[in-house]
Amino acid sequence: MKRRDFLKFIGVGGAGAGLGFIFGRAQKPPGAKLIPYLIPPEDIIPGAASWYATLCTECGAGCGALVKIMEERAKKIEGNPLHPVNKGGLCSRGQAGLQALYNPDRIKGPLKRRGARGSADFVEVSWDEAIDMLGQKLGELKKAGFAEKLWFLTAPLSGHRLKLLTTFMSAHSSPNLVQYELFQHRNLAYANQTTMGIEEIPHYDIANTNYILSFGADFSGTWLSPVNFSRGYGEMRQGRHRKNRGRLVQIEPRLSLTGANADEWVPVRPGSEAILALSIAYAMVERGYYRGGDALAWRSLLSSYKPSEAALATDISAEKIEELSKKFAGSKPALAIAGDGALSYTGGVSCAAAVNILNHLAGSIGVKGGMLINSGGLLGKERIDFKKGIGSLLDAANSSKVDALILYNTNPLYTTPKAANAKESLNKIPFIVSLSGFIDETTAMADLVLPAHHPLEDWGDGFASPSVGYPVATVMQPMVSPVNNTRGFGDIFLALASKMGGGVKERLKSDSFEDYLKSGWKELYNRNRGLSAGTLGFEDFWKKMLANGGWWREAEPKRQAVVSLKGAKQMLPSRPAAFEGNEKEYPFYLVLYPHHGFGDGRHANLPWMQELPDPMTSVTWGSCLEVNPKTASGLGIKEGDFVEVESPFGSITLQAYLYPGIRPDMVAVAIGQGHTHFGRYAKDRGVNPIDILPYKEDPRTGSVALNSTRVKLVHMGTGEKLAKTEGVTRELGRNIVQTITSEEFKKMGKEVI
Repeated sequence: MKRRDFLKFIGVGGAGAGLGFIFGRAQKPPGAKLIPYLIPPEDIIPGAASWYATLCTECGAGCGALVKIMEERAKKIEGNPLHPVNKGGLCSRGQAGLQALYNPDRIKGPLKRRGARGSADFVEVSWDEAIDMLGQKLGELKKAGFAEKLWFLTAPLSGHRLKLLTTFMSAHSSPNLVQYELFQHRNLAYANQTTMGIEEIPHYDIANTNYILSFGADFSGTWLSPVNFSRGYGEMRQGRHRKNRGRLVQIEPRLSLTGANADEWVPVRPGSEAILALSIAYAMVERGYYRGGDALAWRSLLSSYKPSEAALATDISAEKIEELSKKFAGSKPALAIAGDGALSYTGGVSCAAAVNILNHLAGSIGVKGGMLINSGGLLGKERIDFKKGIGSLLDAANSSKVDALILYNTNPLYTTPKAANAKESLNKIPFIVSLSGFIDETTAMADLVLPAHHPLEDWGDGFASPSVGYPVATVMQPMVSPVNNTRGFGDIFLALASKMGGGVKERLKSDSFEDYLKSGWKELYNRNRGLSAGTLGFEDFWKKMLANGGWWREAEPKRQAVVSLKGAKQMLPSRPAAFEGNEKEYPFYLVLYPHHGFGDGRHANLPWMQELPDPMTSVTWGSCLEVNPKTASGLGIKEGDFVEVESPFGSITLQAYLYPGIRPDMVAVAIGQGHTHFGRYAKDRGVNPIDILPYKEDPRTGSVALNSTRVKLVHMGTGEKLAKTEGVTRELGRNIVQTITSEEFKKMGKEVI
């Protein structure tokens, strides 16, 4: 039975299952009546569930998802077993997507500001009125010759949503489209472009490698594509096709989830990871492990990073550096990875370049078990404009070069340090529009709110980044009818284009984003951009793609790359990363990291994520300060005590958690809590450590340096017990630990051994 007939049979009485919603129409026709089947088809059983494929958008990995639908309600989300990125797996954030869909704090419909800016005092308006307001404002800008004063700030997009947005901004004659995210991996992409001439992020073939040097890459937790990497790591450790068990060395000052699963933890001094990587590279060349014709040139280039000198900067002995060099060079294929933990310093891009040098010297680029260069995207190259980050928007606002700002799926007032004065800058913009589904910190500043559909209500597509060596396109299709009076992201701009008329309307003629998306894929199909559809016509190809959840064709990566001496020379650091604050007054490094459940804070409004214990601390529903037990003992701090963490730029107060997996000269805090808006589950819970950072943006990449300040600790007194799941010494009748005597064990026989 067709899905369309299934929904007609169910009807919407109470469930609201209109056909138009499922197939991309933003609104029901006025006065439409829904008549359920009186005689249902024989193959339909009321109460039976159906599963449909779509794209998971809870992070940028591009995983495929299957959603369980029963009577027009989404009941469960699982991974798509056909999808090459996650192969049936799905992380906790993907599972919690249902709580965003049915969240009681979702915006119910379009809003117009009534009170003071930032007060979150809005009044409801109709969609027609909202589109008219925005269309009139943009029309006035264009007519006055100030079209370029329209800026658009969005989270990273791909596929036809990005194509539509790019077309809209181009038709409006504004070049100011900025993709911004706290963990956007710009440093990694820039280093790849500079050293290898390849801007995209490669596929790290963890499954087939023998040895990994991971510099701050929590690939089992939060970095890039954790579901894909975790599966690969399982293969590396105990895959049936392997002869030997792979080995992982985790190099980071704070032990992450990936580090906890490593064979060895190397607690490097914060900010010196690039120095360590280059010292390992020097030892490889010096000891003859690299035999390329340009070995002498590499030796000369890396001569400032001798292990004896690097030991002073990194706090890792010269002997250990030599050992890592020998094992990395002798365990082919070997793989070096640079993750957020090593790239979030000032000049973090240098660490990414240093790791590329390691892979080059080990012969690990473009080979199985190394860095595999992904082939190009189906829609052409989606370039990152490194000249435009959040800083470029704030500078333009301060210079009165922004008259209208549209925001989508981004919250810069939360993710930008207070030292950036982002709130003051945004206050200088006359007209702000947010497409958020929630009143977050930045949306509270908006003059107009146009709530976009949740991804489970909308059409779209996306391309996995990083991919798996070949293009992977995933289609996003509506699973349920809209819960509230929202509209699809693409449909909002198509309606706006129609309202504005002229060249904008001429370039965006589609009646709905569903039509736009389907037309785009038909164009790709007709151009045969690798779409091996066999004898299928386009309609059958489209249906098959929706059923499978996307399009991909497995192929061996063929692209090759080398690290050039010239490119590498541009990226070499002269010293470890800089930290604000005098060492005597502020004796501790402050290291921030993305929370396992919240990421950059975007999921803090989901109660499942709030009550999900952190995998390393087990803390729930709040923030904690991770302190080494030796450090805490010296300061008289006990677990649960309140501690003030003060930097040169502000202070926060939170409870201490004694964590042996951290260096004594540093403290760490997870990002994600401390919201002042964002719904009942996120508001006024924990602290936002970003608030006390300096505002340091890499001029080459636009990335904000999260690990860039020192702090001092002030013991504020005894606190309450931390909300955590570890440390319970009673079994509470659960029989967790069962014991028997040795005599009883002997009587059980050999079969139990």
